[in-house]
Amino acid sequence: MTGLRALTTRGRSFLASGLAALACAFFIGEHDLLRVGVLVVSLPLIAAVVVARTRYRLSCARRLDPPRAEVGSEASVTLRLENVTRLPTGLLLIEDTVPYALGARPRFVLDRVEPRGVREIEYRVRSDLRGRFPIGPLSIRISDPFGLVELTRSFTVSDTLVVTPQLVALPHVRLSGEWTGGGDSRTRSVAAAGDDDIAPREYRQGDDLRRVHWRSTARYGELMVRREEQQWQSRGALLLDTRRHAHRGEGPRSSFEVAVSAAASIGVHLAHEGLGLRLVTDQGIAQDTAQGTGHLTGAGQSWSLLDTLAVARTSSARSLEYGVTALRQGGGDGLIVAVLGGVTLEEAQSLARLRHGNVTGVAVLLDVAGWERPELGDGREYRAVQAVLAGAGWRIVRLPAGVPIADVWPDAAQRGRFALTGGGS
Repeated sequence: MTGLRALTTRGRSFLASGLAALACAFFIGEHDLLRVGVLVVSLPLIAAVVVARTRYRLSCARRLDPPRAEVGSEASVTLRLENVTRLPTGLLLIEDTVPYALGARPRFVLDRVEPRGVREIEYRVRSDLRGRFPIGPLSIRISDPFGLVELTRSFTVSDTLVVTPQLVALPHVRLSGEWTGGGDSRTRSVAAAGDDDIAPREYRQGDDLRRVHWRSTARYGELMVRREEQQWQSRGALLLDTRRHAHRGEGPRSSFEVAVSAAASIGVHLAHEGLGLRLVTDQGIAQDTAQGTGHLTGAGQSWSLLDTLAVARTSSARSLEYGVTALRQGGGDGLIVAVLGGVTLEEAQSLARLRHGNVTGVAVLLDVAGWERPELGDGREYRAVQAVLAGAGWRIVRLPAGVPIADVWPDAAQRGRFALTGGGS
């Protein structure tokens, strides 16, 4: 029954023609037509039995290179098929499952795979949309030489391709910020006081025995170890405005996609410069690189940030309240970079109060009005928001429609009151 259900259009046509020939042979008593009918009917039936009883054992592995690809770039998918039986395979029709955003489903034909034989097939995918896209499972259609029967069998393994926002290389800009630590204690000067001034703590399982402080162990009657020196690193926060009503345009060229690309470019740039970063949106903390008392930096933080931004979507929130609260609760952030869509004066005033003491604030303001009608760009409210933030000491980076973030990023080096007349203004 499995083989009969797998009959192709050609196979059903053969079967119907053979049955018609048999019926006509009985009615007109033509023996030659009877033999023809038996032959035509038997062909699809025999093919169905042979294909249904086929017991190929194939293993499949898939490799993505790279597993993360930028929007608009290609990724290579390599399929490795191995025949693990002692029998050669027949004709195999191979089809891998890919989402519509990655293009058409790739199809291949393998004539024969010898026993213990291996075949590798490569194809390329490309997406103009961000996201996480499943690739697989792989399906194999087993067919007879006449194309009368096709039986489909599928693997269960699938892989995921992460399409990240487009990254733009940014020029180096010196951004001052508060330095905080992640070790047991702050580094202390012991040149004058000597070894007795070292602050010990109790021994914990896993501590290196070479750090045991024997003088303190004798004094307290329990095993004591030297504290680790403070590992200094700069911490910061990246705020991304994802509110739907704060952006304009549709598709890859919308202001929201430009904001996501700008946030990704800034985040990766700062991570490579050693900044421990956390991502905050208008709904609160979207992704925190903090683990324990430290922050990820460099490549680890970049991949984590890009994975989060790859699936970022617009929200229905109407204000930045939760994002501002999350930034305020951050405490040790020495740098705040806010990538903003359309904001009101009240929201600008709320953001302005976040910059205090040694905290450096950089506001990347998208001129969202220009995304729909360029003549409406740089309006009165847009300039008023700049003035409020600049007056509180924020550094203003204006990002009009059609301008790469790399061209205006140097404005982040200019302090608030100068940013309105600086290079990107």
